[in-house]
Amino acid sequence: MIDPTRHRQLEELDMVTVCTQILSNARNELYLNMHFLDVSLSGLSFEADPSVSTVGTDGYTIYYNPEYLCGLYRQGRVYVNRAYLHMVFHCLFCHLDTRGNRAKDYWNLACDIAMESVIDSLYKKCVHVASHPFRRENCLRLKKRMKVLTAEGIYQALLEWNLSGQQYERLAAEFLVDDHRLWDRENPKSQMVPRQNAWRDKREKMQTEMEAMPEKESQTEDENSLLEQVQVENRERYDYRQFLKKFAVLKEEIQIDEDSFDYIYYTYGLEHYGNMPLIEPLESKEVFRIEEFVIAVDTSMSCSGELVRHFLEETYGILSQAESFFRKINIHIIQCDDQVRSDAVITNFQQMEDYMRDFTIKGKGGTDFRPVFEYVGSLCARGEFTRLKGLLYFTDGKGIYPVKAPVYDTAFIFIEDTFNNSYQDMAVPSWAIKLVLGAEDIHTVSGEGSTGAPM
Repeated sequence: MIDPTRHRQLEELDMVTVCTQILSNARNELYLNMHFLDVSLSGLSFEADPSVSTVGTDGYTIYYNPEYLCGLYRQGRVYVNRAYLHMVFHCLFCHLDTRGNRAKDYWNLACDIAMESVIDSLYKKCVHVASHPFRRENCLRLKKRMKVLTAEGIYQALLEWNLSGQQYERLAAEFLVDDHRLWDRENPKSQMVPRQNAWRDKREKMQTEMEAMPEKESQTEDENSLLEQVQVENRERYDYRQFLKKFAVLKEEIQIDEDSFDYIYYTYGLEHYGNMPLIEPLESKEVFRIEEFVIAVDTSMSCSGELVRHFLEETYGILSQAESFFRKINIHIIQCDDQVRSDAVITNFQQMEDYMRDFTIKGKGGTDFRPVFEYVGSLCARGEFTRLKGLLYFTDGKGIYPVKAPVYDTAFIFIEDTFNNSYQDMAVPSWAIKLVLGAEDIHTVSGEGSTGAPM
């Protein structure tokens, strides 16, 4: 007589063997159609897990419900291929580790919409399925607002759409693919960093392979769309608050330096001689803060006035903090298109506040960066600056750059507007720093700190 328990175990083992073969075949078929994914496709192992309702990954392993996976395969192997590629893309674009303080349900939906839109645009036979009109309608709606459908941009759009419960469920039914609960399961923050770094390396290798493909294997339009996604994600994230510290100088300022004396002797004197400490704290301290600084704003027609204002507001939000400024400052805010239109000199906090309150854009002509550098050079020659550390130039990059490097550090700041697509990748002179900030980041930089991408 056959033991029922033993029989069930053998059936389960057979099903796991079949599922492993299904996933292996999916990986091989995807590789044959997209060689640039070779390292990424092999970066995940397989493990059966009946507690998972569908399929999912934690960045290391694909966990699957055997009955679900077999049912998906019966629908067609293209659906298995899509699910496999969908999970690999989640890992490549670091969706598992970049939610932050975003609402979990909306973030999960945004990530799935972003990855499904990429797969839909590939038009590869191994993953192509005719899109439902509802899906096409929503993807087109998003593409009208942003050039590249990133999870961050889609998340902002979903928030603005102010979805009802029914609308959210309809979108979720159309786009949700895998189980995102695995993203956080048994993965403390100490494990997230190596996971994110490992997939960042894979993504960078993927970009290199796609860009290095010979002409006869050059990307089709759909692969170019994927490459744009990868290039956007591969921009190194950078803290804008920390970046501004590059322009700080070391100077002595009148304030108590609590780190310059030994508290043991101080308290000993108070205890044994009454109110007479043996050592008084120093009344001056050397600190790194911003003293002299230039902010140049490109006010040409090609720059968005709203982004200019947001950039100045958030930069002001950082600089106006007490730990950023010396008490006496010398900051010039210059507006320029093809010529210098205005120069506001800021020497204290109140003047900065007044300037931001009454700020208006002046110019709207062409773009030429040279007049600003010539003007700042004349200010230096007249002694207007004594320790000018650097210049920030907010622009879209479409202009004439100076040939000769100035004696101070210069950074060109580009804003990548998720919705208006105002940012285009532009080359800057070798002597300048290039910093790309996302529009979402510039709106929150004064709060928790920003992320950007120096190139």
